[in-house]
Amino acid sequence: MTHPDFLWRNPDPRPAYDVVIVGGGGHGLATAYYLAKNHGITNVAVLERGWLAGGNMARNTTIIRSNYLWDESAAIYEHSLKLWEGLSAELDYDLQFSQRGVLNLAHSPGDVREGRRRVNANRLNGVDAEWLSPDEVKKFCPVVNVSSGARYPVMGATLQRRGGIAKHDHVAWALARKADAYGIDLIQGCEVTGFEILKNRVMAVQTSRGRIAAGKVALAAAGHTSVLAAQAGIRLPLQSHPLQALVSELLEPVLDCVVMSNAVHVYVSQAHKGELVMGAGIDAYNSYGQRGDFQVIEAQMAAALELFPVFNRVRVLRTWAGIVDVSPDASPVIGRTPVDGLYVNAGWGTGGFKATPGSGWVYAHTIAHERPHPLAEPFALERFTTGALIDEHGAAAVAH
Repeated sequence: MTHPDFLWRNPDPRPAYDVVIVGGGGHGLATAYYLAKNHGITNVAVLERGWLAGGNMARNTTIIRSNYLWDESAAIYEHSLKLWEGLSAELDYDLQFSQRGVLNLAHSPGDVREGRRRVNANRLNGVDAEWLSPDEVKKFCPVVNVSSGARYPVMGATLQRRGGIAKHDHVAWALARKADAYGIDLIQGCEVTGFEILKNRVMAVQTSRGRIAAGKVALAAAGHTSVLAAQAGIRLPLQSHPLQALVSELLEPVLDCVVMSNAVHVYVSQAHKGELVMGAGIDAYNSYGQRGDFQVIEAQMAAALELFPVFNRVRVLRTWAGIVDVSPDASPVIGRTPVDGLYVNAGWGTGGFKATPGSGWVYAHTIAHERPHPLAEPFALERFTTGALIDEHGAAAVAH
């Protein structure tokens, strides 16, 4: 029984399920929710090695946007953003979704050309996008340094007004509560240690809490997906890196938008509670350790002070790292694997949080119908064989 103070049950695993989802973060929980809501599939278990949403879902900078360059990316991220816009009402939970606008600064003629190109591409895809002059940047975000004497002068910026932030733990709790209400088992402290495969079809998962038979198995474990896939004999084209972020001490409201810069390599927003949330690029080395190198933080602080001299006396409160899964073209991998009944949703790299509802929507459809959702079709594993890559390194270069 569920204790009245709890949002969901904490059940023991049953011997078998129609679908077993491996990974209890945002994407795994969203997939479970949409399997039930959109497809009526409720005999589902979500297995989480630690605690629900304790991985990257709790270790990100919560930025939401859809201003990606290529048609395929814009389509799936815009679908996700449209879901975000109604998600608090749908889940009956305040997700603190705040469409405060996302600025991407340009610091060179190359940045300007790329930014204008992105704006035009976004508009062609029905995604809201604007180009701002330095004066317009200053008007939209007064605390940004647009002085011509800056080491990296601001020469303009793209703006997506519908972009913003949300409260990550509220998102996880709301999705978990709804999935549980549909009768889906959310099983914490349950590590998958192997797969039972017969005649190239997955039959069951082996876990730290025993064998669980499954009609279908769906991987949604972000930076640890390649480790799981290897247990099924599949080598995925993914690399796992630590991605660091930090928060400052609490401040009065001073920054009411999201500011990003590829050139100085930092992105900054102010959380509802008041702390500045900052991120930078991934650590260069491969690792599964949820920590990172000090020099990344040092460079990120220098970059922040380039853009926001007003923050020069603000103190850092804490830092952390998540483990991101980066594909060769910086785009996700969604769909079937060479093992029948085994599905993969990975490779979101630094952009997983913003994709949470959209990813869950298309992944649930792919699992339910055993064929890719139209929005997911371009992101199949086969593109690394055919060469039909979706190169989003430019849109995802700052780790956001």
